[in-house]
Parts: sequence; structure tokens; C-alpha cells
Amino acid sequence: MTWTQRLKRVFNVDVETCRVCGGGAKVIACIEDPVVIKKILNHLEKKAPMDSGVQIPDSRAPPHQQ
Repeated sequence: MTWTQRLKRVFNVDVETCRVCGGGAKVIACIEDPVVIKKILNHLEKKAPMDSGVQIPDSRAPPHQQ
């Protein structure tokens, strides 16, 4: 099983399909150096706000038993 297949199976992440247009995509680099990763993420943060993540509704009390 390739690492792309593992990502799809475990995290439901398809790195071979573009999230914007649905077309084919290919990996052009695998960056593992933490310093480089931090620089890239800092740059992206400055260009666009990060997604707030999953919206979870507030908790509520259980229904009353009758």
C-alpha cells in the first residue's frame, strides 16, 4: 500500500485529486524539515486566514424522560 493510499484510507485525504477543480494532482515535493515547514505555514498564514476547523454545536442536556 502506498502512502497516498494510506492517507486516503486512514484520514480520507486524497492527495491525487485537486480539492478545487477535482482534476488530477501530483506530489512535487515532500518537505520534512521542521524549519522549512514552519516558514511555509507562516507565509500561508500571512496570505490567507486559516480555516477555523470543524464547527461543533454546543452541548445540550439529555431529553426528559416521561
